Amino acid sequence: MSNDNSILYLFDRPAEPAYVPKGEKKVAFDIPPDYLPERYHDVAADVMNRFADATDSKIPICQITLPDLSIPLRLGRREPFSLFIPFHRKMAARLIEIFMDMPTYDEFLSASVYCRDRVNSNMFIYALSVAILHRPDTKNLPIPPLSEVFPEKFMNGAVCSRAKEEANLVPDGCRKPIVIPKDYTASDLDEEHRVAYFREDLGINLHHWHWHLVYPVEAAREIVDKDRRGELFYYMHEQIVARYNLERLCNNLPRVQRLINWHEPIPEGYFPKLDCLVASRPWPSRTAGATLKDINRPVNQVKFDIQDLMRWRDRIFNAIHEGAVKDTNDKRIELTESEGINILGNIVEASILSPNRNFYGDMHNMGHLAIAYCHDPDYRYLECIGVMGDSSTAMRDPVFYRWHAFVDDIFQEHKNTLPPYTTQQIDYQGVQITDVQVVTPNQPTNVFSTFWQQSDLDLSRGLDFTPRGLVLSRFTHLNHAPFNYRITVINQSSARMGTVRIFMAPDKDERGLPFTFREQRLLMIELDKFTVNLRPGKNIIERRSDESSVTIPFERTFRNLDENRPVGGDSLAQFNFCGCGWPQHMLIGKGSREGFPVTLFVMVSDINGDRITQNTDTGCNDAASYCGIRDKLYPDKRSMGYPFDRPPRNGVDDLQEFLTGNMRLTSCTIRFNDTTVPPRNSDADSNNLTCS
Repeated sequence: MSNDNSILYLFDRPAEPAYVPKGEKKVAFDIPPDYLPERYHDVAADVMNRFADATDSKIPICQITLPDLSIPLRLGRREPFSLFIPFHRKMAARLIEIFMDMPTYDEFLSASVYCRDRVNSNMFIYALSVAILHRPDTKNLPIPPLSEVFPEKFMNGAVCSRAKEEANLVPDGCRKPIVIPKDYTASDLDEEHRVAYFREDLGINLHHWHWHLVYPVEAAREIVDKDRRGELFYYMHEQIVARYNLERLCNNLPRVQRLINWHEPIPEGYFPKLDCLVASRPWPSRTAGATLKDINRPVNQVKFDIQDLMRWRDRIFNAIHEGAVKDTNDKRIELTESEGINILGNIVEASILSPNRNFYGDMHNMGHLAIAYCHDPDYRYLECIGVMGDSSTAMRDPVFYRWHAFVDDIFQEHKNTLPPYTTQQIDYQGVQITDVQVVTPNQPTNVFSTFWQQSDLDLSRGLDFTPRGLVLSRFTHLNHAPFNYRITVINQSSARMGTVRIFMAPDKDERGLPFTFREQRLLMIELDKFTVNLRPGKNIIERRSDESSVTIPFERTFRNLDENRPVGGDSLAQFNFCGCGWPQHMLIGKGSREGFPVTLFVMVSDINGDRITQNTDTGCNDAASYCGIRDKLYPDKRSMGYPFDRPPRNGVDDLQEFLTGNMRLTSCTIRFNDTTVPPRNSDADSNNLTCS
């Protein structure tokens, strides 16, 4: 394990050459002359000495046998990069392979420096991040959040221009935060904009990007083949759709409609107001009423028909109804209760773990591309990819949720073929929950409180060719008051263990009618899951909301790495891996001013059906429900989403009829306060600083 973190400087200002000073400490890489791009070979001495006065220290780079970059170099350095494009994935996989094959840390650093100024910037950052996460000598290094490296993917391009102006004209310590308007992509004339605060939330989009970083589709098998990876693809995205539906209902919008007719116009338009600074062009928009067309873009080596999507869809549905898929040797693989969903997840996402990619195709990724290129399907206008073509921006688009509602429908088709859970499979004999309360400061019992929160993000890492020093952007996002669960459990047996599972769902549908169980189970959002020791008799279980098994702490979304980074060891590894996780500030829905009614479901399940025997002290487990645990098995033997991942047993029409003694429902309210709270770290505001 290397204690050297020099490689992290390569994330600073990705469009600047490696030999330009980086970071607040003005560190430059002392590179061999032949590492310079060919453009600068004739003026190597002048180029290397130009920044000498601005450099405080240098990091020596050892000379190595230079890697073959013929495959990664097929993508231009300033062209858009998309992991949904198969050719781009193969180039990125080759670059990851180059990084992973370097025998020592120093050689890995050297190869990375050599590649940085040659290959596509976005592909380089992605491949470098995956390699750092998976190399034994670097996996404890804290990868910077993408919002610091490429801030233009998360905010209006005008913000970056204003930030550069602030950095060039105002001394460090006197700069004011660049305030980002809460509403800048649409007006209230567009009803879909009511939930833009969710779709465009920085933490939510970072979570989606980081999840796909931890679980890449294409790389060496030891990187891709993580425990229950396909099932986690299903469950994480299913939860995103469920959470989005809760937000829609909170804002008097109907639940999201599946994108199932691929020949009809898409009524939702989206104008992202983002600039791709690396490619020096804006992200394309999609007007309302756009239609999907066959894609033929030779420049991206992408060609497929909408009919291909339909054929792959039909083959997957046929396999579900037959109860088995076939591999490349035509061998039958059963879709069992325990493994079926994992196999289907790998098929739908078309990872290298798919048993037959040629036959079942690449439906999920090509669907993203069909939408992302619908504005210019044959490249006649030389337009680049839309936001649906990038995992860090896709969730901003309303159609993302329509597409994934359809994708989830595939998984639910499989789930509907499984036998319902019997009462014996969900009950825990002798365990009874007698009371559940939600305690929020300054609020009545069982009332959640939400509000607008301002938070700051340092942009200085991503501002190329500007003076060093803190440059802040100020976001306004949803947040909630911290709360505690207080659960009373009666254990009528000897001491034993159980797993507490907490879910939330809306009470009523768009028309104000109660949900059936079949409807409501698909709207259950997981809030927490944890193990408890039950002593005989009465047990009072207290649990804080910020201990949730689905979220990462607030500081990991809006963080300054230099201030918050642990010194080393396991805590440092967790800090890095735990960049994957739902943001804590979005744990619950927005609610409404009058109070939005929700049902809180709490269950204590039998530990004998839950337990995975392993040491989880090492590796991140903060957000294990959505992200798993690094280098470990998924920490719950049950199916993800249990007990709501299957249709109900006979006689169950609503949630109340589903209950057994180890479960309890509590009616709660989410009350939205339309007020804005200033940043937690308000002393970073230059209004509070004294400038000389």
